[in-house]
Amino acid sequence: MAKDVDKLIARAEAVLARVEALLPPAVSDPDWKKVTAARWRKRNGRGYLQGVAHPHSIALTDLVAVDAQKQAIDRNTRQFVSGLPANTVLLTGSRGTGQSSLVKAMLARYAPRGLRLVEVDKADLTDLPDIAEHLEEQPYRFIVFCDDLTFDAGEAGYKALKVMLDGSIAGGATNVVIYATSNHRHLMPEYFSENLETRHVGEEVHPGESVEEKISLSERFGLWISFYPFAQDDYLAAVDRWLLHFGVAKAGSSREAEERTREALQFALQRGSRSGRVAWQFARHWAGGLGLKRTP
Repeated sequence: MAKDVDKLIARAEAVLARVEALLPPAVSDPDWKKVTAARWRKRNGRGYLQGVAHPHSIALTDLVAVDAQKQAIDRNTRQFVSGLPANTVLLTGSRGTGQSSLVKAMLARYAPRGLRLVEVDKADLTDLPDIAEHLEEQPYRFIVFCDDLTFDAGEAGYKALKVMLDGSIAGGATNVVIYATSNHRHLMPEYFSENLETRHVGEEVHPGESVEEKISLSERFGLWISFYPFAQDDYLAAVDRWLLHFGVAKAGSSREAEERTREALQFALQRGSRSGRVAWQFARHWAGGLGLKRTP
């Protein structure tokens, strides 16, 4: 009997060895001395960190009309890189007003002090504990960045993120914090029908279960930072800042300034939005056009 068991174990080990030989080799973690950002990727069901050779670098001074938001996230990030208590952050509001740009600006500013960033897609949020295990022994401070989050009811990623936010991302990963952006304050679409669940008890208003479930995720973030649509002057200020970024000097005459302003406003009108993103797009359009005129 013992011989038969030994034979079975030997055969099983041989089969496992053949299977392992067919699997792709494990991907090593990035060299964090050489890279400051990475993405969590999947290959044949196995997750790994893929270094980003040239992350999008944005200077904090390039972002205008969001001074209060800059101060809030900068203070929290300074606390984090200094090894002090810091909050998870949810940045919400109008699209294109600078949520993700602010996170990237934090990386550019604090990378020399040991800050690193790991971008995680919504579909991979269930891997957060695995990601934390990859990072917890590293001598760096990591922002796990989840961009443009919106969940449908019952999604696995929603529940995984909710669990992670109840405390730190993992018990021992004190060098990891979550920053997320969303166009929805509560990270889920809101429907009129949900208002019908609201109950009145005396003079108190009690939201229904659907609303309470949505609020229960967003309230787990320690810091909420809200963004709002740009006023016209804010949009034009952003246009001027991005034009300087692309090497375009201020208008030399009032006629040139009026033309630039008119084109910038028309550009925003065509897109139905005044935002930092639209200002950046117009600046690229304008700077590129000037470059073509100078090209023989």
